[in-house]
Amino acid sequence: MKQLSILALSLVLLTTAITAQTTSKALERNAAFTGATTTKKMYHAIYQLDVNDPKIIEKAIRNINNALTDPRLAGKIEIELIAFGGGTDAYMKGSKYEEDLKALIEKGVIVSQCNNTLKERKINRDQLYNFIAIVPSGNGELIIRQAEGWSVIKP
Repeated sequence: MKQLSILALSLVLLTTAITAQTTSKALERNAAFTGATTTKKMYHAIYQLDVNDPKIIEKAIRNINNALTDPRLAGKIEIELIAFGGGTDAYMKGSKYEEDLKALIEKGVIVSQCNNTLKERKINRDQLYNFIAIVPSGNGELIIRQAEGWSVIKP
């Protein structure tokens, strides 16, 4: 019986040592990971902005800038920011986002607005910044872009 107990204890200790060693290797492997690698010539992402919450608007702008400055995506990414619903407020003249939006456009980002929202909210085109593109439907834009293989991102 004593030999069986020693054998059982030995197995527990061996299992613990193997588990610790395996865990240690997994932790080392994870620490060495530097992210996915690009394998395509081009990547496409459309960011959905449908709320007027300043934290979400600022997050969308920050996320887009982060993607644009990711060295793996340099020269390989096309981005669109589509606003509809409450997100339209970011594009209204007098909003605090004018310079941020212009900066995105200067970096090649398409900044677009849903025309259906303008109609529903009775917003005239001249109430928006004049550099905003208008598309027939925000949802239609998302559907088309996703069908074309674009990543749809909702900050």
